[in-house]
Amino acid sequence: MRAARALLGIDQRQLAHLAGVSLPTIQRMEASSGQVRGTVDTLAKVVAALDAAGIELIGERASSHGGGRGVRLKAEAGAGA
Repeated sequence: MRAARALLGIDQRQLAHLAGVSLPTIQRMEASSGQVRGTVDTLAKVVAALDAAGIELIGERASSHGGGRGVRLKAEAGAGA
């Protein structure tokens, strides 16, 4: 989540606002070691907010040049890649 926020140039408060959750919720989620912990509803809100902001979440076995999990900005629609 921190990496996604860094790509967007937003802080925890802004992510909380975008996702419609509280700041302490974002702080707890980011403080989780390993996998991010939270209710399914809260996780869905945060993922949807990041998706809407242009973040692509990369799963453990998803296609990625570097391998492993991570985040990246989505390619702009219509951009020649």
